[in-house]
Amino acid sequence: MLISLELFVMLVLANGVPVVVARVLKRHWAAPIDGGRRWRDGRPILGTSKTWRGLISGSLSCALFSLWAGLGFAFGLLFGLLGLMGDLVSSFTKRRLGLDSSARALGLDQIPESALPMALAAIWLPVSWWSALLIVALFTASNILFSPLLYRLGIRRHPH
Repeated sequence: MLISLELFVMLVLANGVPVVVARVLKRHWAAPIDGGRRWRDGRPILGTSKTWRGLISGSLSCALFSLWAGLGFAFGLLFGLLGLMGDLVSSFTKRRLGLDSSARALGLDQIPESALPMALAAIWLPVSWWSALLIVALFTASNILFSPLLYRLGIRRHPH
């Protein structure tokens, strides 16, 4: 049970720390991962909100928490990277569908960024696939429910 809570916290860190760091640092070190380039459809590859600063801060926060929790720095770093890679896949898909980065896409906004790292956890740790799926579902539901609150508190830029 404790390991499930730790993994849930790591999902929140991977996805939440970049948002907080962006609010604190504003435009400092905010180079977009896609370099501002566009895909052959003329739309941004990922968009300006997907930055190297976010990738590094989210991954590093997971690595440090994982080290503290006894799961190891390497596991945490890879977990965080996979979560943020899932987020990049979501952004790429949303851009191809013609959706803005602020557009709501239920499931697409939550599942890839939680499913990829939880697959790693199911392979690397003594976590069952059912537990991993449950954590993905819990993360998805909590993200949908708490995003409006985080928006009202000024932490998120969009209510979803």
